[in-house]
Amino acid sequence: MQRHLRAGRLHRVFDGVYAVGHRSLRSEGRLAAALLHAGPGAALSHLTAGWWWRLLSIEPSMIHLSTRRRISPTPGLRIHRPRDLERHWHRGLPVTGVPRTLLDCAALLPIARLRRSLAEAEYLRLATLDEIRLALGSGHPGSAALRKALDRHQPRLARTLSVLEERFLALCERSSIPLPEVNVTVAGMMVDALWRHEGVVVELDGHLAHDSRAAIERDRHRDLALRANGYRVLRYTWQQVIGGPEAIAADLRSALAGV
Repeated sequence: MQRHLRAGRLHRVFDGVYAVGHRSLRSEGRLAAALLHAGPGAALSHLTAGWWWRLLSIEPSMIHLSTRRRISPTPGLRIHRPRDLERHWHRGLPVTGVPRTLLDCAALLPIARLRRSLAEAEYLRLATLDEIRLALGSGHPGSAALRKALDRHQPRLARTLSVLEERFLALCERSSIPLPEVNVTVAGMMVDALWRHEGVVVELDGHLAHDSRAAIERDRHRDLALRANGYRVLRYTWQQVIGGPEAIAADLRSALAGV
């Protein structure tokens, strides 16, 4: 063993787990190594399970594992020891079930991210709302937050494609404005937000996607085509959504009222 380590043929990942030939491991390999280190019966859990189920878009820097065994603290790993642990196999690795994963994540996530994860679970048909409610338990960390997310469940969040779109929907909620359809096709073009009955379209201009001359020209052609099809088009920037929500709410109410 030591000879192979000195020769660079083996590279330690965790105690007792080595990569052969190189140090670089893809995410799946590093997760598998963490599970081997944790031993039989372990499962990905909490934020790592949320990412592995594709309920979270960003891979957490710390690997979360649940196991019934006692394991010494290990850099890069966060070990949880739940009283009960039900494992599911997903994309080749053992992981906690979606309802339990959401419950565990609820103790660690801001409510906005938790609501998005809940919407993703329903949209991807990984769990029903009733199944998720059954996971709630009094006194369990995350129960209160998950119950709040269920009470405020909004399926449209799973249709958003950017943080800006999420913030815009939150602005509509806070302002008691009926929520629009999100990322739907109108006149052959996908629009960010649509109030179909009122004939109002909102396009949200993120800085990176809309600041070039070509992008501005494309946006103007889209607006013209939408207006030709009878839609009123409003455009808001990130700075407006974050810094001037009251002005946007007033503008949007006027448009929806046909003023």
